[in-house]
Amino acid sequence: MSDNKKTNLPTGWAVTTIGDIVEGKVAQSGPTASDSFTYVDISSIDNQTKRITDTKTILIADAPSRARQVLATGDVLVSMTRPNLNAVALVPSVLNFAIGSTGFDVLRVNGAEPSWLYYTVQSNKFIHAMCELVQGALYPAVRSHDIRSYSLPLPPLNEQRRIVAKIEELFSELDAGVAALERVRANLKRYRASVLQAAVTGKLTAAWRAKHRDGEPASELLRRILAERRRKWEQDQLAKFAAASKTPPKGWQSKYVEPPTPDTTGLPELPAGWCWASVEQVAEFTRYGSSSKTNEESSGVPVLRMGNIVDGSLDLGVLKYLPQNHSEFPELLLQKGDLLFNRTNSAELVGKSAVYEGQFASCSYASYLIGVRCLSGCDSRYLCHYINSSYGRQWVKSVVSQQVGQANVNGSKLQALAFPLPPSIEQEQILLDVAEKFSQIEAVTTAIERDLLRAARLRQSILKRAFAGQLVPQDPSDEPADKLRERIRQQREASTNGNARRTRTKAKPSPE
Repeated sequence: MSDNKKTNLPTGWAVTTIGDIVEGKVAQSGPTASDSFTYVDISSIDNQTKRITDTKTILIADAPSRARQVLATGDVLVSMTRPNLNAVALVPSVLNFAIGSTGFDVLRVNGAEPSWLYYTVQSNKFIHAMCELVQGALYPAVRSHDIRSYSLPLPPLNEQRRIVAKIEELFSELDAGVAALERVRANLKRYRASVLQAAVTGKLTAAWRAKHRDGEPASELLRRILAERRRKWEQDQLAKFAAASKTPPKGWQSKYVEPPTPDTTGLPELPAGWCWASVEQVAEFTRYGSSSKTNEESSGVPVLRMGNIVDGSLDLGVLKYLPQNHSEFPELLLQKGDLLFNRTNSAELVGKSAVYEGQFASCSYASYLIGVRCLSGCDSRYLCHYINSSYGRQWVKSVVSQQVGQANVNGSKLQALAFPLPPSIEQEQILLDVAEKFSQIEAVTTAIERDLLRAARLRQSILKRAFAGQLVPQDPSDEPADKLRERIRQQREASTNGNARRTRTKAKPSPE
């Protein structure tokens, strides 16, 4: 039985390994320019597009130790670390003589079509094979030997070129569709931001407000909220006196501190019936979360962390826990409607907020978050929308401080945040309108994600058909791949023997 029948390969194809069609290690001399050089490392590759998108210009004096490999046009770069991410790329002509990281296996094709190999290392079959060979847990990687031992089908050279041309044609159409989907996804993010902006400026409910002019203004609502705030403070004080078996002293109510009215200097004019309020005015309390060490024992109380806040909502996929009898409970247990504010991290993540919707019987939160419990009359979901809006982001930038490389907004600054407070009934309408529009955005986003996944599967389907010889017609006049493989072998042997002779000549001592 022929090799082709055993392997189900088309007539004229052969089986080879990557190592059999590429040269040995490329030059490892590193940069030789006098001042600076172009550096390509693993972060330079976009593993979605499989292209080099972010090279670095580095001074010779600052060259990292990994900057050793001299690249050439047509080299196929394969990252040896985290092969599941499939960071691979083809070196374009503009990066000829650039310097590559030793984290790549640089595959310089000898006698075959470089793009054939480039598409081979993008296939799921190659990715899965490399993932099975990974060594190391903290720094998972494969060896150059593993990559070069991978077996692949080798068509006749002319057929390789026809297949590559067809792949590029189909991928070009696919890439155009993916780019259109990405544009829509980016526009949805902008639309989401514009919805929040319209919500907290009153534009979203302008038509509704024109039909509902007789409701209670927010200034009256705020007075009721402040009265409720004082009443709760007095209840707490009386409870403390009772717990200590003490009689409240004369004039104890005078110790209540009224929250200051926010400074509205420079703030924009609000819609009719709205007023400015501060977080301190509308909150029963603002409180830091627990700094106690959590565990993965799911019988405990779940502890929400900054990573659980995603796009204004809580993602409960990954949780940590504290024991049920933890000493900070029940003080640090959340109630439905409590707002969680991320107070420290990188500048773009500080301030991201979400509202706890009571998903657990008991739930707490970590110290990097600030819990805010709003008083009746101020819906925490509305306040959350404001903090997550472009106005909230601008406020975060204006008050954030840098501490040991991290941005931070403390509880006092959060309490002082001034925000536009609508009448209670209009808050409800705003939340309904935002929820409806967010639902529409979510539906379109889900459809986009589904189409992007379909595109990725189609890409792999195209590659699978290509490597099975089903993408383009065969030409009986093409030179069979086994002859190409033999010619590559002979060229390799001749090159190796020539290098060996030159080495011996250099080593031979000159006559006296």
